[in-house]
Amino acid sequence: MSPAVGPYSPVRRVGDWVITSGQVALATAADGTSAMVGGGTIAELHQVMANVSAVLAEAGATLADVVKTTVYLIDMDDFADMNEVWVTYFRENRPTRSAVCVAGLPLGARIEVEAWAYAPAAAR
Repeated sequence: MSPAVGPYSPVRRVGDWVITSGQVALATAADGTSAMVGGGTIAELHQVMANVSAVLAEAGATLADVVKTTVYLIDMDDFADMNEVWVTYFRENRPTRSAVCVAGLPLGARIEVEAWAYAPAAAR
C-alpha cells in the first residue's frame, strides 16, 4: 500500500463503519518508491481499486462490504470507461455512488475513489 500524500489517515474504522480517504492510482514498487500508474483512466481505476481494497483490508473490510462510494473524475468523458471497469469490482450488491467532475486531483490523477463500508467487527 502506498503512503498517504498528506496529513490524513488513509482509512478509519468507527464502530462497524470503515471509511477510506480518496485513493488515487499511486503504486508502490518493490524498492518502496511510489509513483502514479500510467495508461489513462482505465489503468488508473484498476490501481485505485487495488488501493481501496488494500486500505479496506487494513481495517478488516472488503469491497463486498462497501455501501457508498464517491468518484472524482477530471473529465466526464471518462464516465463510460469508469462504468465498464466498475462492474468488474462490484458485480452484485453494488454500492451507491456519486460521480463528480473536478478541476484537478492530487499527483495529476484522472480519477479518485473514496468508500464507506459497513463491516461489523463481531462478524469477522
